[in-house]
Amino acid sequence: MSISPPWYTDGFPELRDGPPWVMAEMIAAQPELLERIATGADTAALALMLRAVTPLSVVGCGTSEHAAMAVAAMLREGGTAATARQAFEAALDPQAGGAVIGVSHEGGTAATTRALEAAHAAGSATGLITAVIGSAATGPADAVLATPMIDRSWCHTIGYTSPIAAGLALADRPSDGVVHELATAGLATRDQAAAVARQLAGCSRLIIVGSGADRISARELTLKIEEACHLPCAMRDLETFLHGHLPACDQSTGLVLLSIDRRRANQRRERAGQLVAAARRIGLRCALIGRGDAPDGELDAGTIEAPSAPLLPAAAEAVLSAALPLQWLSYELALTRGTNPDLIRREQEPYREASAIHG
Repeated sequence: MSISPPWYTDGFPELRDGPPWVMAEMIAAQPELLERIATGADTAALALMLRAVTPLSVVGCGTSEHAAMAVAAMLREGGTAATARQAFEAALDPQAGGAVIGVSHEGGTAATTRALEAAHAAGSATGLITAVIGSAATGPADAVLATPMIDRSWCHTIGYTSPIAAGLALADRPSDGVVHELATAGLATRDQAAAVARQLAGCSRLIIVGSGADRISARELTLKIEEACHLPCAMRDLETFLHGHLPACDQSTGLVLLSIDRRRANQRRERAGQLVAAARRIGLRCALIGRGDAPDGELDAGTIEAPSAPLLPAAAEAVLSAALPLQWLSYELALTRGTNPDLIRREQEPYREASAIHG
């Protein structure tokens, strides 16, 4: 291990000379961790609050915003009307009445704390899903659902999946072993992810596409790749991408399609096949995170075969099936491009100072 430079005072994340990066250890920890949360989390206080009030919104920023989207999707599928909101916007325009759940893995995101404070002042009940009890965000929370492990890499992996597993426990607690098996199968996709990463590493930018619940995973993959290896990405809805965005793409562009959500799968796959065929016609390098039978078209950059869990509700299966494959792809791109994903570039002075500016 290297000697820490003067700016590096708190020892978190661990500063390493080279791989394996801490991010890989966080990915590997997920089968046991997510099973423990999904089947054993203490959801009583939050569940009681949700049964008593409406409307319900789930808020967060960054990775936690994507987890909030997943929690809201799972609650909706389970019969609870829920919407997801970006925490900064929720703080500016607070919900009056009902309940607001914040997702903040480390509990220190100022916008999420302000969103809960604003909601509380406007008469909403407030809840929090976090790994850090006693953090700033727990102050305005009436009920807290705690997850047991703090992510030790700033390129958050368990910071994304832990609140999703907590949301699954809240919405529709799964049978023992289902989540563990799914996450274990996701771990086994690393070699496929490495092969896809080698095909995409030379692209000038990536377009990440999804439909249904796969849009949540597409947003998270976009963030993960930009954090991990500094490769510019943009997320597009499946249909939206075909309405004016293709002219900005060329042979230096890579496309990653997520196709897992089993709801209305035939319609989604048919349209995805048309998208891939159109993208290949102008030379995009195309990859898939999904199932082997979707989509039609030339996937010249390869496929990461997403595991399945038919016993889980569709939204939960979609986001959890994609989670570890998308994390491995981000990690393998970092290895291929020679970047450290753990510090999200804050070991470099301009990026460290930029972080201090925006807080």
